[in-house]
Amino acid sequence: MPPPAPNSAPHSAPAPALAATPQPPYWAVIFTSLRDERPGDGYGQTADRMVELGSRQPGFLGLESARGSDGLGVTVSYWSSLEAIAAWKAVAEHEAAQRAGRARWYHAFATRVARVEREAVFQR
Repeated sequence: MPPPAPNSAPHSAPAPALAATPQPPYWAVIFTSLRDERPGDGYGQTADRMVELGSRQPGFLGLESARGSDGLGVTVSYWSSLEAIAAWKAVAEHEAAQRAGRARWYHAFATRVARVEREAVFQR
């Protein structure tokens, strides 16, 4: 799932928050990317749609995303199982967004899948 684009109209990112994940174990998909910034390229709208669509998928647990001014972005989505991750990857609209990412939006990216065994959370 692509991370939201910073400051691209009419895209509006929600206020930052930590994902409210359950007690481990669960799975994390870590998507790290370098963007090819092109104003008006549709990235922000597609990113918003992927967050909306992904968050409705069975097994989705949460999402955290950030992009620096250097174009490096990291999105971590949390899932209940490897099967839920595979099902999300195969959603047709998500597959179309992945193809567009390769063709237009990313200079480079890496997707990593990891099992979360433990967590420590601080919140004031």
